[in-house]
Amino acid sequence: MMKQRKCAFILFLAFALSFSGCAGTIPPEALQWNKETLKERQQQTRRYDTQKEADVLSACASLLQDLGFTLDESETELGMLLGSKDRSATNAAEVTAMIFIALLGGGAMPIDDVQKMRASVITHLNDDGTSMLVRVTFQRVVWNTQGRVTKSESMKDPEIFQEFFSKLSKAIFLEAHEI
Repeated sequence: MMKQRKCAFILFLAFALSFSGCAGTIPPEALQWNKETLKERQQQTRRYDTQKEADVLSACASLLQDLGFTLDESETELGMLLGSKDRSATNAAEVTAMIFIALLGGGAMPIDDVQKMRASVITHLNDDGTSMLVRVTFQRVVWNTQGRVTKSESMKDPEIFQEFFSKLSKAIFLEAHEI
């Protein structure tokens, strides 16, 4: 009995060790910042001359809702908001290509169908204690007509961030003046 347990333990240990060698390591360059990372952070972040984090978070929440997002999570003590919205991802060019391929006898081709867009907002009192930093990121996940994920990406278009922060500046002004 003892011999069987010892043998089973040795087999288990050998099996576990064989899989531990398969684990990949993170390449050192993956954790390095590059010029693109800094550029993205600057695009995603703005400074506002206020110390009232609650007012800034309230303005951010209102703005996200005005943009069609539903607030999924809100943690005011941490200065965090998460929102999402579902939208159609159907593209006329893909539909045309699908019809063309079907007419040629290629059968049904899956095309992009729906997408979930996510926004996350983080606020933080600047180190100088006189201003608030606001960082927003946008992501989207696209599913095709077969229910498979075809895209999962961060949105990096500068116009999205310019529009968001322009509207946020107005919202913070209105919030500060209780308008």
